[in-house]
Amino acid sequence: MPVIQLSRSSNLQKPKAPKLQALIKGGSLNLKVTNQPIITTASTHTNGSANTASGFFEDLLTHSHLPRWAIYTIFGSCSLVVLLCCLCIWIKCCCKRKKRRQKDQQILLKGLNGKTATARVQPDIRVIGYGTTEQYRGKLLYSLEYNASLSELTVGIKQAGSLKAMDLGKSSDPYVKVYILPEKSNVFETKVFKNTLNPFFNEQFTFKLSKSSLQKSTVVIKVFDFNRFTKHGLIGELRVQLCSIDWNHVIEEWQDLAKPAKFEEESLGEICFSLCYVPTTSKLSVVILEAKDLKSMDIGGSSDPYVKVQLALDKRKWQKRMTSVKKKTLNPYFNESFTFDVSLDQIERANLVISVWDHDAISRNDPMGKVFLGCDSTGNQLRHWADMLSNPRRPVAQWHSLLSAEQVNSTLSLKKKFPIPSKFIENKLKKGH
Repeated sequence: MPVIQLSRSSNLQKPKAPKLQALIKGGSLNLKVTNQPIITTASTHTNGSANTASGFFEDLLTHSHLPRWAIYTIFGSCSLVVLLCCLCIWIKCCCKRKKRRQKDQQILLKGLNGKTATARVQPDIRVIGYGTTEQYRGKLLYSLEYNASLSELTVGIKQAGSLKAMDLGKSSDPYVKVYILPEKSNVFETKVFKNTLNPFFNEQFTFKLSKSSLQKSTVVIKVFDFNRFTKHGLIGELRVQLCSIDWNHVIEEWQDLAKPAKFEEESLGEICFSLCYVPTTSKLSVVILEAKDLKSMDIGGSSDPYVKVQLALDKRKWQKRMTSVKKKTLNPYFNESFTFDVSLDQIERANLVISVWDHDAISRNDPMGKVFLGCDSTGNQLRHWADMLSNPRRPVAQWHSLLSAEQVNSTLSLKKKFPIPSKFIENKLKKGH
């Protein structure tokens, strides 16, 4: 016979169903009354879920072949990975919000007219017009001072900021070139700063300039990205008209770099050569490798270039070598080596002049471009010379942009003849007798 177990509670009511009463009277149903409390449906469901989860976890720990500490470690590592993923997603969302906020702020700054006090100082955020395609090139802090009594113009290159990245690593190796138009007699260069977009130059350059020519002159400041084996990249430039400046006080201001002009400077090409100095043997080796993009000198749009290598000591012409002539080409390949005997004392007072010439069988040979290195050089030329001296017995190759012959001659001012030592004359006379 089935046995039904009922629980006794305070609110227990007798069954009113007639079939159940008939079973009780007939003796066919045995009732067993207990004092256990009744568990409600909600609490049974909650405790059942918790017991199921804990039972599953305990069952996993019991039947797993791994020790408990290993299982705890796995669960902890998984939790840490999930936490890190959530943190990365949160950081990425914050960065997007910050960039969106900066863009909105740049658009709001577009309405500044430059007459307020805030616009005159160095800006923290660049003012970029909406929809412009021109890429920002950076800004430069420079100074101008004119001394009327000495007829000298001093151009100071202080620092640059937020320069355009020209290298693959999103950086640049900037340096500055300064000259004055229209004469362009002297071209000065700052030293190169490696891997930075915010260099501090703090260099000054002095130009001899009369007061009459001051009114029709323009200061050109160009910022380049240095490359040893390729053409130097031009980041941007500034052109300051000197006729519109009040010279009663020193001018010092920030200006945004502009796109370089294409019409002002004629390209004369580039030349690549290597230098090697061996102090123990007092040998200077010069290897003329190649040139490219030379200026056409002939009617047919070509040239017959060759290279003249001249060594000067104390600004006097000393020793000279020449390469072979390459016919009808603007991109000649030479790969010719020359050796000079130069002592360690002389190398500190020497200058090396590399010039490219166009060979003419009938008329006079024409200069196509020059560059000089040594104790009187500046910028990249001086850097190449210093690299050679600091790396003895090791060839150092580099590309150089050719300058006009007039510019190099006026800067170097070489004297035509090198004085012959008196001892050499005496020995020659003795041999003659």
